[in-house]
Amino acid sequence: MVTKNEPGAEHAAGLAVSDANVAPVVDSAVVDPQQPMSKGYIVWLMLASFGASMAMMVPLSYGIAVRITELAPGHEEFLGFITGIAQAVYLVISPLVGIWSDRTRSRFGRRSPFIYLGTAIGLAGLVVIGLAPSLLIVGAGWVLGMVGWSIAGAALQTIQADKLPESQRGKVSALTGLMTQIAPVLGIGVAYAVSSNTFLVFVVPGAIGAVLLALFPLIKPEGSSKDLAASTQVTVRSVVSSYGFNIRKYPDFAWNWLGRFVFFIGLYFNTTFGTFFYAQRLDMPVREVAGVVATVGMIGVLAAAVGAIAGGFLSDKLQRRRLFVMIAAVLFVVGAVVEATAWSLPQIVAGAVLMQLTIAVFATVDQAIVYAIIPERDQAGRYMAVIQFAQKIPSAIAPLLAGLVIMIGATGGEKNYTLLYLLGAGFAFFGGLIILLKVKSIR
Repeated sequence: MVTKNEPGAEHAAGLAVSDANVAPVVDSAVVDPQQPMSKGYIVWLMLASFGASMAMMVPLSYGIAVRITELAPGHEEFLGFITGIAQAVYLVISPLVGIWSDRTRSRFGRRSPFIYLGTAIGLAGLVVIGLAPSLLIVGAGWVLGMVGWSIAGAALQTIQADKLPESQRGKVSALTGLMTQIAPVLGIGVAYAVSSNTFLVFVVPGAIGAVLLALFPLIKPEGSSKDLAASTQVTVRSVVSSYGFNIRKYPDFAWNWLGRFVFFIGLYFNTTFGTFFYAQRLDMPVREVAGVVATVGMIGVLAAAVGAIAGGFLSDKLQRRRLFVMIAAVLFVVGAVVEATAWSLPQIVAGAVLMQLTIAVFATVDQAIVYAIIPERDQAGRYMAVIQFAQKIPSAIAPLLAGLVIMIGATGGEKNYTLLYLLGAGFAFFGGLIILLKVKSIR
């Protein structure tokens, strides 16, 4: 699947070429990984991924909406502002965190310290939100929460980029991706069980996530990074350049970035306002929607499992990635159209389940593509931060745009979710098409 002309193929021979034109170094951190991950390591990686996803997604998909309803009822558009601003803050700092991670030399490794740092910041943010007396403090708390859990999640993904050989990229991406699909569903169930206490809605899922994240480096140590050579010198120029990359030199990385960006615009159009969408279409109070969201999600878990496992394992076996990305985009369109026209629970369930399946396929297979086309493996943390821009920028701007879209043609208290979901379908389709047609070095 990886051709000799693939961007970064020279690193398979241990050659690192940095943007700063430093001398080549030979280092185990640069070589395309060959040693398979053990089953035990994969299990703990899955559990850590589960924890990070639960801690982040429960507030995003349910908790913050509850706080808005408590503090500013009838102003659901504030959800877009709060989540968008938090994402924007993380976007600014993520490459700096990536550089810091790449250059960390400690007996605990390069990535593990950032799992702990992110977990501590994220948990503190959830405590702030749970106790916040105003939406301004809720927003500040979610900036901490988003930054913290994103740092921890990015460290887990970079560990996979560091350690996964090509033969396992689809499978392990499938298994960890499955965990990120299941975690929000079970997390919302946990939140619903303690929904009488708003503080616990945030802290209990966060505490579960924190424990799982903290255990992973203890039970499966990353290994010391003290003996790794530093590949680049940090300068103002190198920091500024870390926010981008050479598009002409790495065209596949660039096209995949763009396709991912467009797809995630569509995804966030169709998921950010899910709690309010269900409340409107089913004529239910927002607080009571958690039970519906959890029920729909639990039904969708099986679909997500099928999507992640089928996409990951089949793309490994058939050695074809782009085809599965496009299949996911087409099925996403179908699911979005079903939800856009839904005014009953069965139709909402059908659309949501189909979308969960397709999101799992896309996330799994495209992540495997990313691991294969990272340009410079000695700077994996930096490039993983850059590829996350393709997801994080949409998660920052799509909620803001979606908040405006739902006001188009709105009558009374009913927002225009039909238009929002149909626009999301269009973006997702074109994102998949870009990856299918333009990423050349991966089949």
